[in-house]
Amino acid sequence: MAKTTKRRAMLLEKIDGEKKYSVAEATALLADLKSAKFDETVEVALNLNVDPRHADQMIRGSVVLPNGTGKTVRVAVFAKGAKADEAKAAGADIVGSDDLIEQIKEGNINFDAVIATPDMMGVIGKVARVLGPKGLMPNPKTGTVTMDVTQAVNDAKGGKVNFRVDKKGNIHAGIGKVSFSREKLEENFRTFVKAINRAKPAAAKGRYILNGAVSLTMSPSVTLDTAELLEIK
Repeated sequence: MAKTTKRRAMLLEKIDGEKKYSVAEATALLADLKSAKFDETVEVALNLNVDPRHADQMIRGSVVLPNGTGKTVRVAVFAKGAKADEAKAAGADIVGSDDLIEQIKEGNINFDAVIATPDMMGVIGKVARVLGPKGLMPNPKTGTVTMDVTQAVNDAKGGKVNFRVDKKGNIHAGIGKVSFSREKLEENFRTFVKAINRAKPAAAKGRYILNGAVSLTMSPSVTLDTAELLEIK
């Protein structure tokens, strides 16, 4: 425990606690905050001025990051016939229908993203209670319920990030790895924030992004300049 506290104190010395960092400054600082032996994920956290208890203030969507997430994503596709063949050709790791449902019921969930053709949603309802809490339930809003399975598989493999506001108005997402160049991280960062700004509900009043921070898996967070974040359109 003492070792962790010492490491954290060392990292905190590199961050100006009184400062609100620009996106460029924050992404430049991240390389200095690396302390783990693995390639840490760059995580963004935003607190939004919305009340997700109201349906018209629920924010949910997805964005494809231009430089990927740095994570290898295993994709499962629910499809039959020609669409199943299309999914396999696109590089899906697992393709099935009723057989895939049985695997999930048995607890075999060895995938990170789920895509389905619309006709399969009735079948998937049987495992909604399993997939839902894990954030794996296909949804038209995130482009994971679609007839264009090739595009959906390519997006999932190529750096697609799904986002959803929690009960307290927070959105969290991994936008890359600390090993990425500063330029690639900044481009991913701006692409993600742009998607959040575009998803602003008409019912949201007042200042939309209240707070923002970025951190590594094992680092303290760096406070962001929300005025700049609001300008990323």
